[in-house]
Amino acid sequence: MTLNKSDQYTILVVDDEPDVVIYLTTFLEDHGYKCISASDGAEGIEKARSAKPDLICMDVSMPEKSGVKMYRELKEDPATAGIPVIIITGVSQDFEKFISIRKHVPPPTGYIAKPIDQNELLLTVKSALKTD
Repeated sequence: MTLNKSDQYTILVVDDEPDVVIYLTTFLEDHGYKCISASDGAEGIEKARSAKPDLICMDVSMPEKSGVKMYRELKEDPATAGIPVIIITGVSQDFEKFISIRKHVPPPTGYIAKPIDQNELLLTVKSALKTD
């Protein structure tokens, strides 16, 4: 059995909706990625720091610590600042504009609106990880 190039990559999925976490992790694992998950921003920060994933796919509207706060913390911490982040959210495209113009943090690597287009998600993940 040959190993896919994607087998080398770990993706942290952060969403407070269990169905979305299951959907995303199953989809990504079916495409050869290893996934870990968190159910809110506080847990997401902890797992990002401890597991050092290659990519983070995260929601914006979450309890405990919102996705906006989590994203800002990730980008302000030297230990996690280099991890690419794809925002996956049902929040309107106004959010994409808002987060992209923040001066103190760089814009996310990618932005996917819910409902999720699987082809768009896979292309965005591959682009973020710089794989074929």
